[in-house]
Amino acid sequence: MWSPMSEEIIRRGIDRGWLLEPEAKELCRNYRLSVGEWMVVRNQDEVKNAVGKFGFPLVMKIVSPDVLHKSDIGGVILNIDSEEKAINSFEKIREVAEKGGYRLEGVLVERMVPQGVETIIGAKKDPQFGPVLMFGLGGIFVEVFKDVSFRVAPIRKEDAMEMISELKAYPILRGIRGRKPSDINSLADAIVKVSDMMMELPQISEIDLNPTIVYEVGYKIVDARVLLKKGE
Repeated sequence: MWSPMSEEIIRRGIDRGWLLEPEAKELCRNYRLSVGEWMVVRNQDEVKNAVGKFGFPLVMKIVSPDVLHKSDIGGVILNIDSEEKAINSFEKIREVAEKGGYRLEGVLVERMVPQGVETIIGAKKDPQFGPVLMFGLGGIFVEVFKDVSFRVAPIRKEDAMEMISELKAYPILRGIRGRKPSDINSLADAIVKVSDMMMELPQISEIDLNPTIVYEVGYKIVDARVLLKKGE
C-alpha cells in the first residue's frame, strides 16, 4: 500500500532513473510483497555479521548507482557456503567495482531461497494503455518459452487468477506428475499488489520481479528491478 516511506524510496532514485536493489526490495516490502531478508555490507566485519545472521548458502550482489545489470559485469556471486568464501566474494565484488570504475555503495548479502517454480511478475507504462501487467514463467524460461499473459491495470484478484490460468505452463503451477501444487492464491495477491504500486506511484515506468519463486505455501521475490521516470 502507498505510504510516505514509498514516496521517500522513489525520491532517492528519481534522478538516477532507477532504484538500487535494496531500495527496490524495500519498496516491495512496503507493499507487503514477500521478499527475503538482506543486509548491505561495506567491510569484512559486516560480512561476518551477515554470515552469523543468515547462515548458508548466501548470495552476494554489487550495489552501485553505476550498475543496473549486475550479472553482466560479474557482480553477482551465488552458492557461498562458508565465511571464508563470503569474505573472498566480498573482495571480488569490490575488485570488480574498482577495475570497472563503478562507485560502490556496498554489497548486498542475502540467504539463497529454496528451489521452487520460477515465475516473473512485471509491469510497464504503455504510452497508449497506461500501466500494463505481465505474468509468466520466470528465470531463464521467460526468454525461451515466452509464456506470458497481460492485463491493463488496475486489476482485481479475479483478473490476476485469470492471468495465471492462461499460461500454457499453468499445469506446472497446479501440480502435475507428483509435483506439489504451487500457492496460486498468494501469487495472485502479489500481482494485485504490483498493480496497486503502478497505479499509486506514477513515477514508476517499469517493474521486473524475476524470478519470483512460488512454493506450496507462499512465494519469494529473489530479484527486483524498478525503473523510474527520470527527474519526475
